[in-house]
Amino acid sequence: MKATIVTIGDEILIGQIVDTNSAFIAKSLDRIGVEINEMVSISDDKNHILDTFSTLQNTVDLVIVTGGLGPTKDDVTKKTFCDYFEDELVVNQEVLAHVTQLIEGFYKREITQINKDQALVPSKCTVLHNQVGTAPGMWMKKENTVFISLPGVPYEMKYLVENEIIPKVVKEYKRPYIIHKTILTYGQGESMVSERIENWENSLPEFLKLAYLPSPGRVRLRLSARGTNKELLENVIEEYIVSLDAIIHDIIVGFEDEETIEVVIGQMLRKYGKTIATAESCTGGSIAALLASVPGASHYFKGSVVSYATETKIAVLGIPEELIQEYSVVSSEVVSAMALSAKRLMKTDYAIATTGNAGPTKGDGNAEIGSVFIALATPSEVIVEEHNFGQPREKVIDRAVFKSLELLRKEILKNVL
Repeated sequence: MKATIVTIGDEILIGQIVDTNSAFIAKSLDRIGVEINEMVSISDDKNHILDTFSTLQNTVDLVIVTGGLGPTKDDVTKKTFCDYFEDELVVNQEVLAHVTQLIEGFYKREITQINKDQALVPSKCTVLHNQVGTAPGMWMKKENTVFISLPGVPYEMKYLVENEIIPKVVKEYKRPYIIHKTILTYGQGESMVSERIENWENSLPEFLKLAYLPSPGRVRLRLSARGTNKELLENVIEEYIVSLDAIIHDIIVGFEDEETIEVVIGQMLRKYGKTIATAESCTGGSIAALLASVPGASHYFKGSVVSYATETKIAVLGIPEELIQEYSVVSSEVVSAMALSAKRLMKTDYAIATTGNAGPTKGDGNAEIGSVFIALATPSEVIVEEHNFGQPREKVIDRAVFKSLELLRKEILKNVL
């Protein structure tokens, strides 16, 4: 079963906003065995939308459209659906009642005609009821293709995907199984990893595909299997993971199904009842931002000091000025003191600290550009790593962040086993 995702909006095409809707929809459909054929972003132009629909007709089973369903004049999707399906807009009384209750009951203001027009839908469509907004989704079929229209507001789109579309697709379509398993590797680049596993990769059966997903400091190896026998697929993937581990055991640090490293760390900290704080200089709060991005992070993440300037390290973290003068602000001694200070200030089990010269020019320290010191204060010791991540600046910061999180992950495991 194949699908295409279409996002409508000039704001996407001019780079004003980033299209996160397509990623969410693609991941949701992939979980239930729907293959994404392509993702397309198009303008708020009626003829462009109609041409896109015509091109996709009968080439895929599903066309998921987001955007253009708001109450303003530049939202053209509903009218374009009517043109494409030779239909007309009618008032859906259930949608109207919901919109009225939302505007008058929740927002406590008089409903306007623009609000009422949200209840206009093509007469032939199956309405997908949007309980968290005013714009309903629409499900319409023409020949062999179902066209589904969703609002572009992310939380409304997510509600409709999870509560309306996925259950309906599961009920009405027979789909294959799509299984992914991702192996996390750290410390070697994509080309080196590829050379080491070349023979293993060449031995993969046709239904098992390998993808390289490189990012600063790590390479993720995603194995994907597609077929009708779920147990067989899972067993084959597991067998190949075991044989892969025998080849590159030294750089495999874990496995990832749908979770990022910050989610995995959060799960570990909650499971073992441990807490974390950060004291960041060159990473500028990026580690804290990742940790705090996970729902429920307040259970284990106690806070951060972004001590970007030397005077902040002294005044807030209490790093002795003499220590900085003797060893430099970018040093193992200073980063150790930063981690211990954060651990003490926030009364946590662990604390991460970073200091370095991310570039493009040197700051307060004399270390080479790209140099980063990472410290992790654990319940029993302070571990320090020194790296040089080169340039550009963004690469240095990204690699420092993920090296810090990976160090934390490994040490949590050491301390609980």
